Amino acid sequence: MAGLVGMCLAAPLAGAFDGSTQPAQPLTPPANVPLAPTVRPVDEAFRTGAQAIRAGQTAKGIDALGYAAAQGHAMAQWKLARIYADGDGVKRDDAKAFDYFSKIANTHAEDYPGTAQSRFVANAFVALGSYYLVGIPSAGVKRDPIRARAMFSYAASYFGDADGQYQLARLYLDGVGGPRDARNAGRWLTLAAQKGQFEAQAMLGRLLFKGDEGVPRQGARGLMWLTVARDSASRPEDKWVVSAYEDAFSEATTDERALALTYLEGWLKTAKR
Repeated sequence: MAGLVGMCLAAPLAGAFDGSTQPAQPLTPPANVPLAPTVRPVDEAFRTGAQAIRAGQTAKGIDALGYAAAQGHAMAQWKLARIYADGDGVKRDDAKAFDYFSKIANTHAEDYPGTAQSRFVANAFVALGSYYLVGIPSAGVKRDPIRARAMFSYAASYFGDADGQYQLARLYLDGVGGPRDARNAGRWLTLAAQKGQFEAQAMLGRLLFKGDEGVPRQGARGLMWLTVARDSASRPEDKWVVSAYEDAFSEATTDERALALTYLEGWLKTAKR
């Protein structure tokens, strides 16, 4: 390689000293030398937009993200969807959010699970399921519980998404979009709870503490999950988690409380690995 580079450098230098007026030819790197990767304009637009949003420059950020989203950039589409769904710096617009989430789901449904992008694709399916549960009149989206269950089911099963598993379990427990099935709900809640989804932990705890059709009562195990969930319930809308824990704790026997503590210690050891 050193000899090759030396030969390339020697040619233009010799020409410059022999009185030649021909301009030196630009050097071409050998074919086996990797070129620096180029940055796609769409990727740069996404980064610019995301940085602008973080800096509070909403209009600039949305403009850049909009360009990237129009080129099919999934992360830009997701970011815009969340901005409009949450009303983050803009007027809430569920119709726009639904449109962006739909584009992601339609284009990336078969993305390989476990990748960084797949987490956002799964979130798009969960968001669509939530919209189908209530409908969006302004976007012509009718309430469709069956389709909502299908969206949650896809996120839960294909992507293994904890939020999708929790939402699907809720529909099974409430009998929305299909027959009520507490046993199946318990399975999905268990998967989500083991991944740290605290709402699933709380619902699983309540289900086990009370028992249900096809789900035998397990007071200590239920109290353990409610205890784990209570420590993560910090938002105003999470009061039901704290209430569920307090109700179970007051009803639990002394033996159940002691066994729940043993289960909790085991859970914490496993969770720290």
